[in-house]
Amino acid sequence: MKKKNYLLLLTFLCTLCSFAQFHTLNIPQVSPNVEESQRIGVTDITIKYNSPALRDRDVWNNVNIIPQEGTPYAWRAGANMNTTIEFSTDILIEGKQLKAGTYGFHIIPSNDIYTLLFAHNNNQWGSYYLDQEKDVTLKIIVQPETCSTSEQLDFEFLNRTENSVVVGLEWGEKRIPFKVEVDLNKTVIESFRSELRGINTYHWQAWNDAANWCLNHETNLDEALEWANRSIEGGYYGFAANKNVTNVGTKIKLLKKLGKENEMQAAITDAKNMKVDAREANELNIFFLRIGKYQDALDYANSSYKQYPESWSLLLNRGIANYFLKNKKAGIKDVRKVIDVAPERFSKRLNEIINEFQSDSYELR
Repeated sequence: MKKKNYLLLLTFLCTLCSFAQFHTLNIPQVSPNVEESQRIGVTDITIKYNSPALRDRDVWNNVNIIPQEGTPYAWRAGANMNTTIEFSTDILIEGKQLKAGTYGFHIIPSNDIYTLLFAHNNNQWGSYYLDQEKDVTLKIIVQPETCSTSEQLDFEFLNRTENSVVVGLEWGEKRIPFKVEVDLNKTVIESFRSELRGINTYHWQAWNDAANWCLNHETNLDEALEWANRSIEGGYYGFAANKNVTNVGTKIKLLKKLGKENEMQAAITDAKNMKVDAREANELNIFFLRIGKYQDALDYANSSYKQYPESWSLLLNRGIANYFLKNKKAGIKDVRKVIDVAPERFSKRLNEIINEFQSDSYELR
């Protein structure tokens, strides 16, 4: 009998506990969760916050909504949990360094000057227990700006460049901006080094694209040349090697940029001996023209045109090479031959080229 009463009591208590649990209904919130993100180079910026509305309130002058002077505490830059900002690499904020990581974002207004706090202690309800001496990694002082009215508090990414962006908290007609910058070359190259050790190590395109990025940004050129060679030659025992017009062209341009003339000429000679189809021959021919190797372009156009006599583009390349080598008459003669065999839709441009040859005004496009 005692056992039966005990079981009844246990069942009753379990029932009470089940009624006491919170439900899991998905109910719209007054200040909904928002997540904003932006990428600069390879650096991801992610902001998570709860977005309150104005609702006809003068929020910037209401100390019950936005505390002033840090009294009695900083503002959480949103509602509910503290706003957080995550940076996937080291960055600069208004010129000051901040390590990669997630930071609680808090603000202290003072006579329309705003102190921004980036706190490594990033998991707080509001700012009530923020310890500005122990929890804050970086403090920045900024001036506000006016903006178009924003009913809901939100964050905007403004004035984005290749290596920077301005982050602006907007609410009402006020914006609190701060500039985020990255060391583009450092972060991108470190990312390349890491990614090229993963699945990308098996793809010649990845090695070539990394090398080409460095070439275009004139940075890390010696290592970029190693990457171009890896794209061509592959890894251990030549695994995943893929010698082609694209990566050989990247190698030649890097050798030119590095001033390695003899190695560059050897690479050009090697490229001219590659087995290619008519399309690739045309690409390589144009490449020689673009890097100013006009004699190589002429020689290659002659040999390629013999191999692919139906390819009128190779004949055009020969004419262009002749023009740059001061053989204007030969160049015009070649272009006139092209007009006879090329599709009619190209006739207008080809005649323009002849006129430009005659007036010495032709430029590669």
